[in-house]
Amino acid sequence: MLLLNKIRLSFGFLCLINLYLIQAGGRLHAQEKPYFVTYSQDLEEPGNLEIETKTALGQPDVSGRFGATAMEFEYGLRAWWTSELYLDGQATGGDSTIFTGFRVENRVRPLMTEHWINPLLYVEYENISGADKTIIEVVGHDSQSALAIPNGISRKEHQHELELKLILSSNLKHWNISENFLAEKDMNHSPWEFGYALGAARPLRASASRNNCTFCAEKFIAGVEAYGGLGDTFALTMRSTSHYIAPTIGWQLPKGLRASFSPGFGLTAVTLNRIYRVGLAYEFEQVGGHFRRSGE
Repeated sequence: MLLLNKIRLSFGFLCLINLYLIQAGGRLHAQEKPYFVTYSQDLEEPGNLEIETKTALGQPDVSGRFGATAMEFEYGLRAWWTSELYLDGQATGGDSTIFTGFRVENRVRPLMTEHWINPLLYVEYENISGADKTIIEVVGHDSQSALAIPNGISRKEHQHELELKLILSSNLKHWNISENFLAEKDMNHSPWEFGYALGAARPLRASASRNNCTFCAEKFIAGVEAYGGLGDTFALTMRSTSHYIAPTIGWQLPKGLRASFSPGFGLTAVTLNRIYRVGLAYEFEQVGGHFRRSGE
């Protein structure tokens, strides 16, 4: 009960921040958000390709340490439409290293003009095995026990899942506040499972320096994420579900390179005690234009 009260207070605190910033008004300095689980309103520029790795490091109570990486290829199809391909794999200490599947996602922004709250629609198809440990979303009654199953057993479980998200995001003053609500269903069986992700982030300094620099405060953006499961259609609940809180930091490096880091902390008995995330991304500008010119 104490934990649930803390989670409710966290929800309330983020909502109060959002309301305050809405009243304050303003726009966020254009910069990639350092979220690992939460999505903001940002879409890839049309024709640009970003390649990013998102690595999760953790250890269940009764299993060896693992490292799981999702390699993401994000392409801007239109100003209102971004498509992504994820390739997932993991390595577990004392076990094996395996490829765990792929995901294809699309994000669409129906309203291109800026609003206090900007909605996006998200659709993803997942073809992964039960051995996937990237933890790029938490739904239903996900727990650390599933992460402790030996790879030889868990990889035999094949998941063909449809995931839907409603993304709400606000750029207010120098902050970004984003709320995600997700529903996921294995298309072979099982009920719909639900989850959430919340994020808040801002640059360490909003105004840019006159000089070109790598270590200036405006090159860093800090924030926090909270995410977890909300049960399923049989039991919509926050009891016996996983919940995490995770501060994040992002660093915009020269020549389109970006690094990010996040230590996450489990809030319930069924979560990992800690989960560390590391991200590295590089953006290629106007890749689509190169293909068009080569075809002429």
